[in-house]
Amino acid sequence: MNKAKLNYFIDIGLFISFLLVFVTGIIKFPPFGLRDFYFQNIDKIHDLSGIAMGILVLIHLILHWSWITSMTKSFFKKNS
Repeated sequence: MNKAKLNYFIDIGLFISFLLVFVTGIIKFPPFGLRDFYFQNIDKIHDLSGIAMGILVLIHLILHWSWITSMTKSFFKKNS
Protein backbone atom coordinates (compact mmCIF):
# COMPACT_ATOMS: atom_id res chain seq x y z
CA MET A 1 0.00 0.00 0.00
CA ASN A 2 1.41 3.39 -0.92
CA LYS A 3 1.76 6.26 1.55
CA ALA A 4 -1.17 8.27 0.16
CA LYS A 5 -3.62 5.38 0.59
CA LEU A 6 -2.28 4.66 4.07
CA ASN A 7 -2.74 8.33 5.01
CA TYR A 8 -6.28 8.23 3.66
CA PHE A 9 -7.24 5.23 5.78
CA ILE A 10 -5.52 6.64 8.88
CA ASP A 11 -7.43 9.91 8.41
CA ILE A 12 -10.75 8.09 7.95
CA GLY A 13 -10.05 6.13 11.15
CA LEU A 14 -9.20 9.36 12.98
CA PHE A 15 -12.42 10.98 11.80
CA ILE A 16 -14.59 8.02 12.87
CA SER A 17 -12.89 7.69 16.25
CA PHE A 18 -13.17 11.46 16.80
CA LEU A 19 -16.90 11.37 16.06
CA LEU A 20 -17.38 8.49 18.51
CA VAL A 21 -15.42 10.23 21.26
CA PHE A 22 -17.19 13.53 20.62
CA VAL A 23 -20.74 12.15 20.56
CA THR A 24 -20.28 9.85 23.53
CA GLY A 25 -18.55 12.68 25.40
CA ILE A 26 -21.56 14.94 24.82
CA ILE A 27 -23.91 12.21 26.01
CA LYS A 28 -21.81 11.68 29.16
CA PHE A 29 -21.41 15.41 29.92
CA PRO A 30 -23.80 16.24 32.80
CA PRO A 31 -24.68 19.89 31.93
CA PHE A 32 -26.25 18.82 28.63
CA GLY A 33 -28.76 16.67 30.50
CA LEU A 34 -28.53 13.71 28.13
CA ARG A 35 -28.10 11.19 30.94
CA ASP A 36 -31.71 10.09 30.30
CA PHE A 37 -30.54 8.67 26.97
CA TYR A 38 -27.56 6.96 28.57
CA PHE A 39 -27.09 3.41 27.35
CA GLN A 40 -25.15 0.60 28.91
CA ASN A 41 -21.95 0.52 26.83
CA ILE A 42 -21.37 4.25 26.33
CA ASP A 43 -18.35 4.32 28.68
CA LYS A 44 -16.73 1.39 26.90
CA ILE A 45 -17.34 2.93 23.45
CA HIS A 46 -15.97 6.28 24.63
CA ASP A 47 -12.83 4.76 26.18
CA LEU A 48 -12.01 2.38 23.32
CA SER A 49 -12.55 4.98 20.61
CA GLY A 50 -10.33 7.39 22.57
CA ILE A 51 -7.56 4.79 22.72
CA ALA A 52 -7.98 4.08 18.99
CA MET A 53 -7.79 7.80 18.23
CA GLY A 54 -4.60 8.14 20.30
CA ILE A 55 -2.94 5.25 18.47
CA LEU A 56 -4.00 6.65 15.08
CA VAL A 57 -2.64 10.10 15.99
CA LEU A 58 0.73 8.53 16.87
CA ILE A 59 0.80 6.67 13.54
CA HIS A 60 -0.18 9.87 11.74
CA LEU A 61 2.65 11.79 13.43
CA ILE A 62 5.17 9.05 12.61
CA LEU A 63 4.12 9.08 8.94
CA HIS A 64 4.50 12.86 8.78
CA TRP A 65 7.60 13.16 10.95
CA SER A 66 9.92 14.32 8.17
CA TRP A 67 7.45 17.06 7.19
CA ILE A 68 7.06 18.12 10.84
CA THR A 69 10.83 18.38 11.38
CA SER A 70 11.30 20.20 8.07
CA MET A 71 8.60 22.77 8.90
CA THR A 72 9.93 23.23 12.44
CA LYS A 73 13.44 23.88 11.11
CA SER A 74 12.09 26.39 8.59
CA PHE A 75 10.28 28.32 11.34
CA PHE A 76 13.40 28.61 13.48
CA LYS A 77 15.81 29.21 10.60
CA LYS A 78 17.34 32.69 10.59
CA ASN A 79 16.42 34.78 7.57
CA SER A 80 19.47 35.74 5.51
